[in-house]
Amino acid sequence: MKERYYLVREDILPDAVLKTMQVKQLLEAGDAKTVHEGVERVGLSRSAFYKYKDGIHLIHQLERERIVTISIDLEHESGMLSKVLGCVAVHGANVLTINQSIPLQGRANVVISVEISHLNEEMGDMLDGLKEIAGVKRAFIIGQG
Repeated sequence: MKERYYLVREDILPDAVLKTMQVKQLLEAGDAKTVHEGVERVGLSRSAFYKYKDGIHLIHQLERERIVTISIDLEHESGMLSKVLGCVAVHGANVLTINQSIPLQGRANVVISVEISHLNEEMGDMLDGLKEIAGVKRAFIIGQG
């Protein structure tokens, strides 16, 4: 079954779902040390918490968790990585990690992980922008999460 998502106003959600979110916030803030302590504080059963905990998130939490890992083969030229990072920044993505291999036979592989929750355009547009940089031989997504 394909997952479907809905944007729902808080006041129409069942009490157990709202309390589950309260417990998650208590745990995240450190105001409750265990699930047992959290559910006791809000008046929710542990089974209800575990039933709903993976199904409710604040919208801003979902947005910031959009991470893509891209593999890029570059010619070994001064400033190539800078051009790649500039392209990523222009599109509104934020670089989280960079791993670069030692150049062999005039080429190096760079793997970057970027947060894409604030992209100005589609992910494909940023990937096309990377491919258009002179000296970029290949650029493709190797993971998403």
